[in-house]
Amino acid sequence: MRIVFAGGGTGGHINPALSIADYVKSKAPNMEALFIGTKRGLETKLVPAAGYDIRYIDICGFDRRNMLKNISVMKKLISANAECVRLLRDFKPDAVVCTGGYVSGPVAMAAKKCGIPALIHEQNVYPGLTVKGAQKYVDYVAVSFSETQKHLKQGKKCVVTGNPVRGEILKADAKQNRAKLGLTDEDIFVLAFGGSLGAAKINEAMTGMIKMLTDSRIKILFGTGERNYSEVCAAAGKLPENVTVTPYINNMAEVMSAADLVIARSGAITVSELACLAKPAVLIPSPNVVRNHQEQNAREFADAGAAVMLKEDVLSPDSLYDTVMRLVNDKQVLASMSGQMNKFAKRDALEEFWKLLLKMTKQGQGRES
Repeated sequence: MRIVFAGGGTGGHINPALSIADYVKSKAPNMEALFIGTKRGLETKLVPAAGYDIRYIDICGFDRRNMLKNISVMKKLISANAECVRLLRDFKPDAVVCTGGYVSGPVAMAAKKCGIPALIHEQNVYPGLTVKGAQKYVDYVAVSFSETQKHLKQGKKCVVTGNPVRGEILKADAKQNRAKLGLTDEDIFVLAFGGSLGAAKINEAMTGMIKMLTDSRIKILFGTGERNYSEVCAAAGKLPENVTVTPYINNMAEVMSAADLVIARSGAITVSELACLAKPAVLIPSPNVVRNHQEQNAREFADAGAAVMLKEDVLSPDSLYDTVMRLVNDKQVLASMSGQMNKFAKRDALEEFWKLLLKMTKQGQGRES
């Protein structure tokens, strides 16, 4: 089985593709994979680190505020589409899997032109521009919420799979990982991150909260994002021994499973992983997303008692500190949140993708490639 994966930009687009690739390889050990991405995203690091080959195309998104700029965007799209056709014809995949980011558009278009079955995955309730544009070129639109079907013109192509959660998340053992990290039963471990690229508002609040922290039982691991790391370190000053600040968290499954509480954005992949690990959370939705879908995610979890939502307009070092201390000092509340979070878990998404790929590769027999 030969599969092309297309996804780029942030970890939220790349990690699902890697999860699917790893799962398919576990089912079909002879599977050969080729990733297509851009040189500007995290795929340049994450994909080679996972042991997969990757090729790069030059593509960017449309600028709604500067229409003249979109002339060059269209030129890049035409060039990228031609390059993707060449890559697909050289690699001759049995199927194509697109997991988001601007790179998914030209890859889906090329798959259609080459007669190769393809799917594209939408993580959130409301589909983004890439998925809306690519739906006519693919065989299936894998969605995480049944409601998404209502927002697509070709909703009949939708299959509810859920969000693919990495195998290491599903297999993570909290007790073993706490021991590995040197955490005792008395320690309270708080994990905080703002996504693969970081989040300025979360970084500001966390930096201030760290300065207020006096309880040495509370161990904090804070991922700032690479572009903000130096600035955060300068603002934080000398860190107490119980606080670790890092630009990027490479062992997320290990530390997330070990955490008593997680502070994070409420992107679809993040909340899906938190649900699978049944982790109580303080969710801080990004306001700079299509149709405010992160707030909708956070609100659904908060309304169920699985998380606390702190919107950016009320986020501050004081509000974050008060929220964290209230939660970590009440084990019954944390236990209740964990139980509610577990109800959101969908742990079979990868198997659903595998079933779709089996259908697609069977459909693809005899197609021109």
